[in-house]
Amino acid sequence: MTPRQQGDVDELFDVKNSFFIGNYTQCIKEAENNDKVSTEELRFERLGFMYRAYIAQKKFRVVLDEVHSGSPPPLLPIRLLAEYFGSPQRRIELVQQLEQMLSSGVTGYKHLLILTAATIYCQEGNYEAALRVLHQGDHLEYNALNLHIYLRMDRKDLARKELKIMQERDDDATLTQLSQAWLNIALGGEKMLQDAYYIFQEMVDKYGSTSLLLNGQAACFMGQGKYQEAQSVLQEALDKDSNAPDTLINMTALSHYLGKAPEVANRYLSQLQDSHADNDFVKEYNQKTSEFQRLCKQYSVTSS
Repeated sequence: MTPRQQGDVDELFDVKNSFFIGNYTQCIKEAENNDKVSTEELRFERLGFMYRAYIAQKKFRVVLDEVHSGSPPPLLPIRLLAEYFGSPQRRIELVQQLEQMLSSGVTGYKHLLILTAATIYCQEGNYEAALRVLHQGDHLEYNALNLHIYLRMDRKDLARKELKIMQERDDDATLTQLSQAWLNIALGGEKMLQDAYYIFQEMVDKYGSTSLLLNGQAACFMGQGKYQEAQSVLQEALDKDSNAPDTLINMTALSHYLGKAPEVANRYLSQLQDSHADNDFVKEYNQKTSEFQRLCKQYSVTSS
């Protein structure tokens, strides 16, 4: 691990940390209270976290009202990100705008452009483009996104290498610890899952529970067959945010594991489909349902 310089202070630690563990309300509060940062770059980074927290809460109008054509250029990608998630019908056009931004040779502070591009490309399923743009910079958040993409691609070998880079940069960073937990869950096995659970629990003890941390714990419990424990933490997650997609997905799966009536799982699934139509799980579920119906129809025709 690269040691931190003595006396180094991360002026945005509380802002970043709240964002990374999924406490978006606290992130916004910390960003608003920490408006006297020492450099312009930190000011853009602070605003970037704040606006991304609003986007995570689906409060797109706040971002669109505050970031406009007259705003500093480094912030404009954040507006595009809000438009992308807030206006699904315009996504083809917005991806084209993103391509223009990337090809315009933007100079200076490009951090928010890189994060916006990687996020949108991931949402589009274009992992190659996301990885390409992330390799244009050097930042712990880029490493975490790389690892996340490798796990989506089922390249655990590459995810391991990315985690090693993060650990060498800052082993104690929240993002590094979370990435370790995500990789452990993907790898599976009793010890890996137990270690991941302890990472989430340590963060709960330090910073309080969030939907993200509780869902991480639930995934560990379900991987170990501890379904009652998973139900307990998922119920707490539901109490915090009854519409969080990860919670609804996990509750759908858990209902099956617990042998509950089919309508219980269907209830969570219906809520997920209504509120999060562009979620990867929903899109894949709908695709497989359509394919199954097509095969059933084809079979019934050929067998009649």
